Amino acid sequence: MQRARRARIVATLGPASRAPGTVKALAQAGVDVFRLNFSHGSHDDHAAAFKAVRGAEMALKRPLGILADLQGPKLRLGRFSDVEIEVKPGHQMRFDLNPALGDEKRVQMPHPEILKSLRPGMLLLLDDGRVRLRVGDRTDEWCDVTVESGSKLSDRKGVAVPEAVIPVSALTPKDREDLAFALRLGVDWVALSFVQKAEDMAELKSIVNGQAACLAKIEKPQALNDLESILDYCDGVMVARGDLGVEMDPEEVPVAQKKILRAARQRGVPAIVATQMLESMTSAPAPTRAEASDVANAVYEGADALMLSAETAAGDYPLEAVAIMNRIMERVERDPLWPGLMDAEHAGMDIDDVDALVAAARKAAEASSTACMVVFTTLGGTARRMSRERPLQPVLALTPKPETARRLALVWGLEPRLGDQPISLEGLTDDAVEAAMLYGLAEPGQRILILAGTPFGAPGAANLLRLAHAPAHSAPRGVKGARRARGT
Repeated sequence: MQRARRARIVATLGPASRAPGTVKALAQAGVDVFRLNFSHGSHDDHAAAFKAVRGAEMALKRPLGILADLQGPKLRLGRFSDVEIEVKPGHQMRFDLNPALGDEKRVQMPHPEILKSLRPGMLLLLDDGRVRLRVGDRTDEWCDVTVESGSKLSDRKGVAVPEAVIPVSALTPKDREDLAFALRLGVDWVALSFVQKAEDMAELKSIVNGQAACLAKIEKPQALNDLESILDYCDGVMVARGDLGVEMDPEEVPVAQKKILRAARQRGVPAIVATQMLESMTSAPAPTRAEASDVANAVYEGADALMLSAETAAGDYPLEAVAIMNRIMERVERDPLWPGLMDAEHAGMDIDDVDALVAAARKAAEASSTACMVVFTTLGGTARRMSRERPLQPVLALTPKPETARRLALVWGLEPRLGDQPISLEGLTDDAVEAAMLYGLAEPGQRILILAGTPFGAPGAANLLRLAHAPAHSAPRGVKGARRARGT
């Protein structure tokens, strides 16, 4: 099963979608990577979803990635004696460490790290920005605040401090338990929420220790200020527009999205655009025109993947949401203007030998007689570099490692498949041609470009570019180099 598009789809599994039959149907409809959201559901729920994805992978003979999304630190107010209080602009109250139930005059702020970080005049956002407050007098144990906008405050509402870096670990005790469980399952990607600085990702990378690829969710303004350093520790990045939109003015979010996508593209790091892509389809069978435009715009910007959240996890129309997103993406990629946009921006490809080789391969592939490119990769580095160049021809990424194939399912333009490690130049060419024809990427007589590295089997950068032609006779029935181990 091949995709008729280069951008990828990530879908969140939940009560509406984690049944095995539904997971298979979602993959058939277009999902490339499935997200397990550890903010909701039990470990048993996620284990069942994991099993369903691997079953769908086996049935469809296509690698499917699994992303474990950790909850991250949730900063919240304490509780009120009456559960909810009325507030209005000008209302004054105090936040403190006292665990007693709150009222209109005070309530607990059970986070001393927040109180220590506050300064007079700072903005506080509560309940996803519905209540805005300004900090007045403060100590390390309390702060006085004045309401600027809002009408109600209730128990355990979230607290955001967009103007301060909060000295709290991005990995909570719950996250550490969830991470250990996810790694035992064998997930392909781990996403860290509320990243503020590079050290957050460095800690995650050290714990994961290569067992999965690591992705940073950019949802705090502080992360934007340290974006380049954060990317040093990232295998992927997510534009998490929900929480980012809480802490930034609305007009800043689209600019931030473009900044993140541009930086990720330069690094060859896959980037996901997430949150409210087709939000209305949680309860409606069709999206708004604005949502369709939002999805299309992310594709025009060159995002590697777009993510559905509540639409597939808890919505009434999970299959329809995936299908319409797939249709929008395919339509954009048929636009005559789209290739020019993909070609408009390239990274500094002359730094390393492999970059020069990849750039040459993309240029050579522009000839109309070229059917596809075949990249032999062990850990996925060469394939990701090829994707960074945004070639318009299909890129078949052959790897002997199932975990590499599944991680590459997130990356723009790649068709990852399992393939035997080549042992000779002649075998390399034969395997590439046979695999390209087996998977329907080349017709008899068409040109195939092959990228690989020597010595064979040694992880490292590609140093070999070969040109081959599919034989003039019909495609082979079997293939030696491309194998379907473990259903992928």
